[in-house]
Amino acid sequence: MRADVYLVEKGHATTRSQAQRLIGAGVQWRLAPGMPWQKVVKNGDDIPEMAEVELLDAAEAKFISRGGLKLEGALAATGLSVAGLRCLDVGQSTGGFTDCLLQQGAAQVIGVDVGHGQLHERLRNDPRVVCVEGLNARSVTPEKLREACDLALSEVIEDVEDNDTQPVAPYAWMRNGGMVDDDYDDSDDAKEQEIEDFKAERAARAKARNDGSAPVERKRRAGTENVDITPAFDVIVGDVSFISLTLILPALVPLLNAQGRLLMLVKPQFELQPGQVGKGGIVRDPALYAQVEQRIRESCAQSGLQIEQWLDSRIEGGDGNREFFVYARRGA
Repeated sequence: MRADVYLVEKGHATTRSQAQRLIGAGVQWRLAPGMPWQKVVKNGDDIPEMAEVELLDAAEAKFISRGGLKLEGALAATGLSVAGLRCLDVGQSTGGFTDCLLQQGAAQVIGVDVGHGQLHERLRNDPRVVCVEGLNARSVTPEKLREACDLALSEVIEDVEDNDTQPVAPYAWMRNGGMVDDDYDDSDDAKEQEIEDFKAERAARAKARNDGSAPVERKRRAGTENVDITPAFDVIVGDVSFISLTLILPALVPLLNAQGRLLMLVKPQFELQPGQVGKGGIVRDPALYAQVEQRIRESCAQSGLQIEQWLDSRIEGGDGNREFFVYARRGA
């Protein structure tokens, strides 16, 4: 079996991309104790089904994605403890940051992402996690977030058409065992127009269901009735791509509690002009990092955030770009 596929299927990695990073860090296998170890050189190397596998550096497997390692380093460097706190994860994606927050003891993580279907199933099924999809952080408001969270935790109550439904009192004799005699009183029978109105109402409801205009009734899924979706957080973290943080920060500040903390990953390639970014999206001029920092500092000040620390990410971006974290708190 291919080595990267083997690591995923045997539970050593959550994704093939993570498995490939583990292979890069060092993986070896052997068929039985006492036998020599065989080093996995490339992703397509074969590992026998019954082999014993050893990861030479398991750091990559600690979280759902390597984003968790980035956040773990930033939390340690800033001394920020999230234990027992409610957190918002902006740009949740597969859930690396969310996974890190939970392992650090966060009470709840609400994650938002403009995409769909990316969050790892293990996190999606965690009762401490609320996954909000299709929501752009640039336009988020407390009201929109509350509504989106409620929607994410709810299920649609289907309006099932019952073909046996009859109009009120269609024929009184149907409730009299079908017996109709000379003394039968038809005053309670439905009139012809009432029956036609009933048919028209059913047809209109069917049309509304087909074209999506029917009102939708929702209720919280079992077990989520008491989930807190208050749009106010102790900590906001984030890892976003293809958009500048300067466009997102103004929307995030109203979601912070008083003195709430914000810890966002800064990717220089998305903060600079296209002409300043080299081939492959790599920022090659170190002098540009100072411009990025200044731009983020100005945006924070304008948004009502006080920067407490600007720090390097302990791990480079997957494309080799140098990355940073901005750590700030909501001002008075």
